[in-house]
Amino acid sequence: MEQTAITAIRITAAQAIQKANSGHPGMAIGSAPAAYTLWKQMRHNPQNPHWANRDRFVLSCGHASALEYALLHFFGYGLTMEDLKQFRQLGSKTPGHPEYGHTRGVEATTGPLGQGFAMAVGMAMAEAHKAAVYNREGYPIVDNYTYTMLGDGCMMEGVASEAASMAGTLRLGKLIALYDSNRITIEGDTDITFREDVAARFAAYGWQVLDVPDGEDTAALAAAIAEAKAEAGKPTLIIYHTVIGVGTPVAGTAKAHGSPLGAAGMLAMRAHYNWHHPDFDVPQEIYDHYNTLTTPGTEAEADWNALFARYAKEYPELAAQWQQDHAPNLPIDLLQDEAFWHFEGKAASRVSSGEILNRLAARLPNLFGGSADLAPSNCTYLKGLGDYSAENYAGKNLHFGIREFAMAAACNGIALYGGLRTFCATFFVFADYLKPALRLSALMGLPVIYVLTHDSIGVGEDGPTHQPIEQLAMLRATPNTLMFRPADAREVAAGYIAALTHSGPTVLALSRQNLPLYENSGPAALQGAYILREPKGTPDVILMASGSELELLYKAADLLSVQGYTARIVSMPCWELFEAQSPAYRESVLPKSIRTRVAVEAAIPFGWERYTGDNGKIIALTGFGASAPAEQLYAHFGLTGEAIAKAALETIKS
Repeated sequence: MEQTAITAIRITAAQAIQKANSGHPGMAIGSAPAAYTLWKQMRHNPQNPHWANRDRFVLSCGHASALEYALLHFFGYGLTMEDLKQFRQLGSKTPGHPEYGHTRGVEATTGPLGQGFAMAVGMAMAEAHKAAVYNREGYPIVDNYTYTMLGDGCMMEGVASEAASMAGTLRLGKLIALYDSNRITIEGDTDITFREDVAARFAAYGWQVLDVPDGEDTAALAAAIAEAKAEAGKPTLIIYHTVIGVGTPVAGTAKAHGSPLGAAGMLAMRAHYNWHHPDFDVPQEIYDHYNTLTTPGTEAEADWNALFARYAKEYPELAAQWQQDHAPNLPIDLLQDEAFWHFEGKAASRVSSGEILNRLAARLPNLFGGSADLAPSNCTYLKGLGDYSAENYAGKNLHFGIREFAMAAACNGIALYGGLRTFCATFFVFADYLKPALRLSALMGLPVIYVLTHDSIGVGEDGPTHQPIEQLAMLRATPNTLMFRPADAREVAAGYIAALTHSGPTVLALSRQNLPLYENSGPAALQGAYILREPKGTPDVILMASGSELELLYKAADLLSVQGYTARIVSMPCWELFEAQSPAYRESVLPKSIRTRVAVEAAIPFGWERYTGDNGKIIALTGFGASAPAEQLYAHFGLTGEAIAKAALETIKS
């Protein structure tokens, strides 16, 4: 029955791909025994895919999605055979790669290779932290494993190396990775590109490495998983060796990787596995077998619910905190919190951010994050809350090392795990290193907060390699992402509120240089753009900017007033929030009747034309920065009050 159940997975996955005439059958077929063996012993409840203490499973090689869909179907997650027939079709529950929030039971959106593995590392980090915070003797409230399956492609991507090194350093004993070593990629045998000793590499990272020579041997696979679970002090990599597309005419070749088997190939596969049922028809006895495998998970959740009820009586404060951590909405009202909004004097927005993070940590005990080795510069250290490490999983300050990509991917995993509010930090220019993971944050709707400091040529002497120019436009172009560039401390506070209430990532681009505190700033910044200074009567020109350049608008407005012209100053920290406002509000800030407009930003001008119009002007950068003190750079690149006033006069007169 076990072998028949595995064959059902293989045939169903291959049929779905064949019907769609699109997909990747090779690994879905070759890894079916390992996947079956893993899911058979995993603790999960198909009746409640969101049970907090379930084991997590991430298919890092998302191109093998047909394998996961077949598993979800047979293990009773509500994915029907009709859904499998609609594989890769518009609007189906079975898209080309697994999508979190779209298909019931899918724990993470995967496909960009290596990122699923890194997200699994983040999930394991979250499990270890929550266990340290909540578990008490006799009450293992948090006690699950995180499993991930990956292939040769994931192993080659750099993010997997970053994440594996991090996991080994942290000794994440409840992280178990199963690596299908089939030695085939799209271009052919991996010998042309990938000859390293993976086992030695992971052993050097601090992992336990187990080898299963025959990926068809379910007994050996089960023994390896049991041995992995017995090792509490190290993450485990199980290398199992398979033949890609085993049992098909293209077995062991690159042709098995990314193309349907074809009608003749499907017939040959059926004959090899002695499968004589019609397409998409599976005998009831196989479903009956799978039903017996789901019962332990249902019972495990019932036991956990009873355990938590006893825990709540024994530790009512911890239980109440648990419920607050898992509440869908922000459990505190920051808008009415006067202390949260109180600031004095000039400060770099990165410094204001650090102060706000610590205020939030006092109000939100589940805040959990850190920096890519830049906490002193990013100002992201949560004071008095300890350092997360292999020796102290209760610490709330994460140290990701110089691993920006893995940092962001791990934060996605932390957010996916549930019950934690996470942030990560680096220099804004290194958004280039973490952008692929930020894109998945946006695609999955994960509220990861990206604290990206040193946001302009204001970085100064470090020069053009460290001065972000095009990154604002890049992130503004990313759907479901709030790109927030605040002009003072109160706008930073607004940015954090926006981040904590947004169903997607928020980027806070923060300054190195000191910024003034504006008289009328504050909660209005949550509207994305607002009038910060208004003259009497109808203004002659609208001056608009984000971040540190707002100070230049005040200088320009004063110069214009000497010549008898008035200016409205508009702060635009977040275009996305502004575009979400009503047409009436947007018209009140940028009325169509005032066509004389000047926009200023220490970045490329891309995108500002939507707000300046054909008659307006944009003062921005058209190339990279340079190495010099910040004030010299602003003057050198024409970002001055005088230049803005001149542009405004030209616009008015034209």
